[in-house]
Amino acid sequence: MARSSNTSDKPEPEPWAADRRELEARRQAARAMGGGDAVARQHAAGKGTARDRLDGLFDDGRFREMGLLSGKADHDDAGQLTGVTPSNAVIGVGLVAGRRVVAAADDFTIRGGSSEAAIAEKWIFSDRYAMQHRLPIVRLIDSAGGSIKLLDKLGHTKIPGYAQLPLTALLGAVPVVGIAMGACAGLGAVRVGAAHLSIMVRGKAQVFAGGPPVVKQALGLDIDKEALGGYDSVHRKSGAVQLAAKTEAEALAAARRFLSYLPQYVWEAPQRTPCDDPEDRQEAMLAGAIPENPRQTFNPRPILEVVFDLGSVFELSSHFGGSLITALARLNGWPVGVMINDPRKMGGALTRAAAAKMERFVDLCDTFHLPIVNLVDQPGVMTGPEAEAEGTLVAAIRAMHAIEQSTVPWLSLVIRRCVGLAGGMLGPLYGGDGHVLPNRYAWPSARWGSIPIEGGVAAAYRREIEADDDSEARRMALEEHYRQIASPFRTAEKFGVVDIIKPEETRPLLCDWAEDACHRAAMELGPKRRTMR
Repeated sequence: MARSSNTSDKPEPEPWAADRRELEARRQAARAMGGGDAVARQHAAGKGTARDRLDGLFDDGRFREMGLLSGKADHDDAGQLTGVTPSNAVIGVGLVAGRRVVAAADDFTIRGGSSEAAIAEKWIFSDRYAMQHRLPIVRLIDSAGGSIKLLDKLGHTKIPGYAQLPLTALLGAVPVVGIAMGACAGLGAVRVGAAHLSIMVRGKAQVFAGGPPVVKQALGLDIDKEALGGYDSVHRKSGAVQLAAKTEAEALAAARRFLSYLPQYVWEAPQRTPCDDPEDRQEAMLAGAIPENPRQTFNPRPILEVVFDLGSVFELSSHFGGSLITALARLNGWPVGVMINDPRKMGGALTRAAAAKMERFVDLCDTFHLPIVNLVDQPGVMTGPEAEAEGTLVAAIRAMHAIEQSTVPWLSLVIRRCVGLAGGMLGPLYGGDGHVLPNRYAWPSARWGSIPIEGGVAAAYRREIEADDDSEARRMALEEHYRQIASPFRTAEKFGVVDIIKPEETRPLLCDWAEDACHRAAMELGPKRRTMR
């Protein structure tokens, strides 16, 4: 029988057509963020949108968004959708150098990124997702903090607190990066600082507990955002932010690079990368790296550049606690942490800021199973009225505790001075598990002791020197006598150090040790007894 032409020409209805159209409309509205004008203002200010930033963070096309439809919808009297205001947070999972990473980006084009119910829930969800799935998380923060206008919507106030936000637990489990892209106040500032690496875009970002209006009301002080929480305040002075990038692209690249040194989570060992830099490379310049004049300073950064894999040194907090340099680096492809003193800053003495920097860095390396190389030229802990009053000794003791509680392998190499309390920071004597070796080496230029020779002679022989007809000659003779006793070779005779090596032999030694150290570190996986302090 012939089929009726009326039925054959009639198209099949699209299943769930109205719902599918509404879904697509809501998706388009969410992707439009705050609208064309708001996006244009963001770009005119020299800033990217949340989605621009996520594109810069993740490998091309490798981002799966979650919570796209969250926000507030408007309907007409007939119940038809008339408009959508998206939530001002974009969260999801993507690939960074082929590895899965969670991200949460504030959308400043909507209510200035200020907190509201949906954004807080999305922040919490992204943190908990990273925690449950053992994935690193990067927070792209551009938030003005809470808005008092939210009270009109809620109809009540609440006791502040985000118990569901696993800020502390995350720091003991997965790598966390917080990037300040704009003014970050209140919880926004906390989300920047509660990270293993905090980054800010210089000139565009500020980080503070309360912004200028709050400061004005509380203290009667007129101050602008940059003076309150800008580059000088939180990067150079307080050290709350470890890196300051010139551009958003540079900040995102720094986050990607930082993650490359760390495992995905603490139950995984750091990954070795291919290396074509010869492990037996010896640099002649190291032979003269330390001046023979003990009062002459030198630049320690070239030492790092030639000892570790070429191009692998990634310095952290370069403008804070300047008498100590901390960096991530590689040895024959193995990721490690490295510290070296800078005698050009406070003579290399450990200041309060440098001690806080040391404590944080040791905790970072210990959390993620990175062996630590300590290149030592430290005359001790900074003293004097100001140093004592600001708590330098307290900070130094905290750093000593962090070192002794660490369980990763250490190799300490004294390249010049190691005096007084510096000896307690050379490396762990036993370590947090009782099995860390005091693995100590030295260059021929090394000198150590419980007190500087000059100060020790002045204190112990003051009367004898003053009574001598030629007090200056007597003082110099005593100092030379004790310098002979302080020869590192005498210490090596008693196995006080494992060995004394020529400076140019440093890279071969460290590369060989890294094989054993990373093998050992891989046997101690899992969380430590404490998170970052």
